[in-house]
Amino acid sequence: MPNYIRSKRYGGTFFFTVTLKDRQSTALLDHIELLRESVRFTLTQKPFQIIAWVVLPDHIHAIWKLPESDNDFSLRWQMIKSRFTRKLRETKKYNLSPWQNRFWEHEIQSEEDLEAHIHYVYFNPVKHGYVTSIQDWPYSSVHRDVKRGVYCYQDFL
Repeated sequence: MPNYIRSKRYGGTFFFTVTLKDRQSTALLDHIELLRESVRFTLTQKPFQIIAWVVLPDHIHAIWKLPESDNDFSLRWQMIKSRFTRKLRETKKYNLSPWQNRFWEHEIQSEEDLEAHIHYVYFNPVKHGYVTSIQDWPYSSVHRDVKRGVYCYQDFL
């Protein structure tokens, strides 16, 4: 088994894939408000900037920029996942954590790398066949970015 070492870079920008154990599950969309609340709570405790985010039924893709004095993205994911799990248990629909134990992370190396990963995040619902256009997927920060004038939906065709 490979010995994977996570980046320790302070203030870095990172792409993540976080998945559920059951890849047929729709728990993330079924309980999207619990997930949003878990992210909001984590942001108040351990701030970070959300560059891009998309939630699919069984996984999340996200790009975060950490504060210059911080490199602990693992703690942030732990906080999001544990709060979501705790809130899910309160619904009496889940007894065990729905999450895979680990997540995949990639340190963004350049502006081109960042743009490629943003495109990947926002296009992912189309790639998986959930919609034919990114503007039709409601669980994406692309709508925030279009509202802010950062992107147009046509940028992702």
